[in-house]
Amino acid sequence: MNDDRIIFAPPDVDLGRSPLSSSLSGETFVLGAFNPGLTRLPSGNLLMMVRVAEALREAIQGDHIHSLRWTAPGRYVADPHALAGVDATDPRTFRLRGHASKVVALTSLSWLLPVELSPDGREIVAVHYDQAIEPAAPYQEYGIEDPRISKVDDTYYMTTCSVSAERHSTTLYTSADGLRYQLQGIILDHQNKDMLIFEGRPGGKFHALTRPLGELYFAYPADSGFEPGPSINLASSPDALHWKPADTPLIRPRRGSSSTMRIGGGSPPIRTAKGWLMLYHGVQPGTTVGTYRTFHAFLDGEDPAEILSIDDTTPLLEPRPELTAHLSGLSYLQGVVFTTGIVDHGDHFIVASGEDDLACRITRLPKSVLGLTP
Repeated sequence: MNDDRIIFAPPDVDLGRSPLSSSLSGETFVLGAFNPGLTRLPSGNLLMMVRVAEALREAIQGDHIHSLRWTAPGRYVADPHALAGVDATDPRTFRLRGHASKVVALTSLSWLLPVELSPDGREIVAVHYDQAIEPAAPYQEYGIEDPRISKVDDTYYMTTCSVSAERHSTTLYTSADGLRYQLQGIILDHQNKDMLIFEGRPGGKFHALTRPLGELYFAYPADSGFEPGPSINLASSPDALHWKPADTPLIRPRRGSSSTMRIGGGSPPIRTAKGWLMLYHGVQPGTTVGTYRTFHAFLDGEDPAEILSIDDTTPLLEPRPELTAHLSGLSYLQGVVFTTGIVDHGDHFIVASGEDDLACRITRLPKSVLGLTP
């Protein structure tokens, strides 16, 4: 039986210590504290890198709706958009009408907050506001989202999504101690929200899962076993900065699966006796954003391009509304578990996820569920 709990949520964030607090005049609130990267520190404690989505309390003023934007180190502004020209169906974004391309603005701006946990992930040890990560370049003007942390040799590598009007890119941070990170810049110059670096170097190279997004997908033949849409792909690199995509896709939406709306990487692949274990999300249509669940696959230990096994029918994790019942007054989405980290802890794995784009969920997942022994 999985041992699940909410470990960190919006009420746990001290907005008086937010990066936005020194320059933004309007009152803000935490829309979500979720989708945490996860790693183990040299001390043995765990480190969650939490995405904090901070939004204006009164985004609509008069006949305008406002979005937050970073403009320079330590300075943030609220940009007005005429209500008559937007569609705010999705609570996370609003779409601007009248453009040749699909154009959206965010209802919040995200920054990253390191939260240190006990070795078993059951208690918060410290919240490191002094090491919070905020935008630092124009390509991050609308925030930094969804960190994933991998330790390779003696270095921690953290991929993030950086959002701006310039581009929607993947950026890399590195750290020697797992807590203090330095921005290394853009490593994927296109929309790719799920780049996960393997915790090791199969074949002597860095490897990563990627999931490029687009507005157009071409049809498979009628007798194909696959469904058009975003796929999880593989890329390799000599230095974690310069990436070569593999020529063939890795995991594609399978025709007949309930999760054909979207798939994408979850936790960075870790090495096990059965090969590289990867957790990924599959989305079933039916609600505004769909129902997100966590599935798994094993990749060959020497050649990650070879899929040893995959289970896209029996989820490891499903959304659990009872976990966030005490936060019901803050909830704006349901049906989402978005797994973003995993660490080994003896006879089980500790898995970190975002629950309903609201809070951080920690799950103790027995290895036996995956056919593994301690």
